[in-house]
Amino acid sequence: IFSIVVFGSIVNECYVNKDSQNSELLCIFNENESACSYGIAVGVIAFFGCIFFFVVDLYFQQISSVKDRKRAVLLDLGFSGFLSFLWFVAFCFLANQWQRTTMSRGFSQGADAARAAITFSFFSIIIWVVLAVRALQRYRLGTDMSLFATEQFPAEPSAPYPAYPAGSGVESTDTYQSPPFTQSLEANPKGYQVPAY
Repeated sequence: IFSIVVFGSIVNECYVNKDSQNSELLCIFNENESACSYGIAVGVIAFFGCIFFFVVDLYFQQISSVKDRKRAVLLDLGFSGFLSFLWFVAFCFLANQWQRTTMSRGFSQGADAARAAITFSFFSIIIWVVLAVRALQRYRLGTDMSLFATEQFPAEPSAPYPAYPAGSGVESTDTYQSPPFTQSLEANPKGYQVPAY
């Protein structure tokens, strides 16, 4: 949602006319086209990345391969960390360019949208850092294979975990049984005579 606010406010209200004589649309952030383009690009990347990882989370339990599950969690961790960095750069870049902007009558129309883009880019840093930390926790949980191999747990969340089968603690003194479909070996089987020499 924050990415939609950032790139939506930049696209809709941060391209304005500087004055009534000039009909050219300029970026409100110090007339720097790079600032607007960077904010839009990071917002669009974050939006599509959120959609992708939402779908991955929905189908995570259906991924049967442990290696594929591990790759999905590592991809989530790397993408979240990378987006945290991109949002930090976006916040610093937009705030710096907004600080250098000389306000004119035309630029005052988009001032609220520019402030909203800066504010929500800051909030996005926090959100993506939290997502990166959660992905790191999921990865660490996966090292004991409980995350990547969930078939042994019951599907119902209120059901208890299965207990480890406990033995009696006493070893059995029973002898081994003979394999099935074999005859017992006798010293002198019936029907066989020991030859005398």
